Amino acid sequence: MLLNQAIKGFTKYLKVIDRSPETITGYEKELSFFNNFLSVKHNCPVYLEDITLEDIEDYLLDQKKRKMASSSRSRSLYIIRSFYSYCVKKDIFTKNIATLVEPVKVAQKERTYITEEEFAELTTTIKQPVIRTVVQTMFYTGGRMAEMINLKLQDVDLESNILHIIEGKGKKSRDVPINYKLHVILKYYLATIRNPELSSNRFFAIDRTGKVSDSYINRLIYEAVEELGWEKNISAHVLRHSFGTNLLEKGASVVSIQKLLGHSNLAVTSRYLHQDMNKLSDTVNLL
Repeated sequence: MLLNQAIKGFTKYLKVIDRSPETITGYEKELSFFNNFLSVKHNCPVYLEDITLEDIEDYLLDQKKRKMASSSRSRSLYIIRSFYSYCVKKDIFTKNIATLVEPVKVAQKERTYITEEEFAELTTTIKQPVIRTVVQTMFYTGGRMAEMINLKLQDVDLESNILHIIEGKGKKSRDVPINYKLHVILKYYLATIRNPELSSNRFFAIDRTGKVSDSYINRLIYEAVEELGWEKNISAHVLRHSFGTNLLEKGASVVSIQKLLGHSNLAVTSRYLHQDMNKLSDTVNLL
């Protein structure tokens, strides 16, 4: 079977098992890169049964030469392994040769985050009121960009102080309590910022489109950071990370933060949590 045909079957399988559209697109794109690399390497369409362990290693080596991050190369290998696992399950191939490839060592690095004081500076600098409210909501709930964009009016319960995240990443839903600071912000947003005549049921909506886009949110964040003269690389995801980090520093448990962020694995939550060297020094000196 041609590799390209097997990839199409795998993509269809991902839809059947109800993987998210983002996951399917990411997997399909990565495997397309893999197929193109092998087609160029062998100067012909590639058959699944002709692919060797060396081919997979050469693909990952090519990524390294192109200075792709170790985390990206590790994800590529994970996707290829998942693809071969599907092929074995469907009797398309005899064994998962990708499991024989040495795992990519991922370099651990401290993640950028902002303090509450920096957050106040950032939001003051963002002049567009709808986007400013989106940024404030992400910081106070740890919500993902896509979750904020898809938030519906009925998902925000200001009477019970609950924000309902419906089918977030991995199609998992969760409830996030609205703290008193955010409650005031959202109440003001509905009363004075959001146009009540909009027919859109999106909670965050600008007049022109009836919604907000990820590119617009990130662009206004970037422009605000530029205006402030910060060297930090701030994105919407940094706000989510900052939510967890600031809660940890105020004494919240990692398990509580895990539930609020919607992580199924505690190890994932731990990667979000930043501890600077001064605080670590203070910790060991408690003994």
